[in-house]
Amino acid sequence: MRIFLTGATGFIGSAIIPELIGAGHQVLGLTRSDAGAQALAIAGVEPYRGDLNDPASLRRGAAEADGVIHCAFDHDFSNFLANCDKDRRNIEALGAALVGSDRPLVITSGTGMGNAVQGEPATEDAFNIDHPNPRKASELAGAALADAGVNVSVVRLPQVHDTVKQGLITPLVALTREKGVSAYVGDGRNRYPAAHVLDVARLYRLALEKREAGARYHAVAEEGVSVRAIAETIGRGLKVPVVALSPDEAAAHFGWLAMFVGLDLLASSALTRKRLGWHPTGPDLITDLENMDYGTA
Repeated sequence: MRIFLTGATGFIGSAIIPELIGAGHQVLGLTRSDAGAQALAIAGVEPYRGDLNDPASLRRGAAEADGVIHCAFDHDFSNFLANCDKDRRNIEALGAALVGSDRPLVITSGTGMGNAVQGEPATEDAFNIDHPNPRKASELAGAALADAGVNVSVVRLPQVHDTVKQGLITPLVALTREKGVSAYVGDGRNRYPAAHVLDVARLYRLALEKREAGARYHAVAEEGVSVRAIAETIGRGLKVPVVALSPDEAAAHFGWLAMFVGLDLLASSALTRKRLGWHPTGPDLITDLENMDYGTA
């Protein structure tokens, strides 16, 4: 298939490219810069000029493709609500180009959207429509497209990692360097799900090729890694003290990260593994954190 890939120059998108090409697909990759276009061409991708702030450009890209993987997202968390709404508009634009066809659209969300019961693992078959996280707008947009007959499925992401980037943990490392202490909230027993970026890239390809309308998949290799274990590993890497903070102290210390750092985000991928035959093989999160170069991170 000829696949339109948004986020093609990003952390996850750049890992999806060789996964798609290796399976015999052609890739039309979204970029907004000359440097991005050059990098995509070197990777064997046909560059497509567009921008997340221009939904019409995404619609035109989708119209040229046999399928779409949408993994681009504006990760400026200081403007998170507006960026979630932007993602909704972009999903609507991509879907508009696919109405009346069976061409697959794979969109992206977070595993937290499947947390139906606090303290229980998020599951693929659950969608908490009352979830306070505004990222639910992406899945609501996808559901509306499904009602309109678009073949849309969802890949929900945990903390996606290698030895360079680790989702929300990357800004946590920067904050730890700035503050001089590695902190967690309470007893630190709350957990983050995680998966290596190459395993996640393979899941996107499998989801696209499966073409199962309405499916939700969890890119989860580890159901839950304790935030305390993460903080302790960062502390060793940066050679700084590890401290426990009360919930009342979290906002002042963590800033915008405070909305995430105390959450318990346990998530299962049992149904994903069964439905797609997906078996993650990459290093675990703590291993990648231990092997990170803290001198440059």
